[in-house]
Amino acid sequence: MNSKRSSSTLASQAAKALSSKGTSVTQKSLAASVLSQRNPHNQTGAAMEDKASQVLQSSKYSAQTKSFAASVLSQSNKSR
Repeated sequence: MNSKRSSSTLASQAAKALSSKGTSVTQKSLAASVLSQRNPHNQTGAAMEDKASQVLQSSKYSAQTKSFAASVLSQSNKSR
C-alpha cells in the first residue's frame, strides 16, 4: 500500500482538467493518475512514471501539467 495520496486541491484541479475540452491527452492521463492516487491502495505504474518524468524534463508542457507529473512521481514505487 502507498501511504502517499494526492491532495484534495490537486485532485480538484485534475478533475477540472479531465472535463475540459482544451486539455491535452498527456495532461488528461496525468490528471487521471492524480485522481487515482487519492486512493492509498493505488500505485503509480512504471509507464506513467516514465511519462511523468519526460514531462518534467521538457519545456513544452504547462505548469499545471508539470504539477500533475510531479505529484505522480512523488507517489511512485521507490523500489523501481
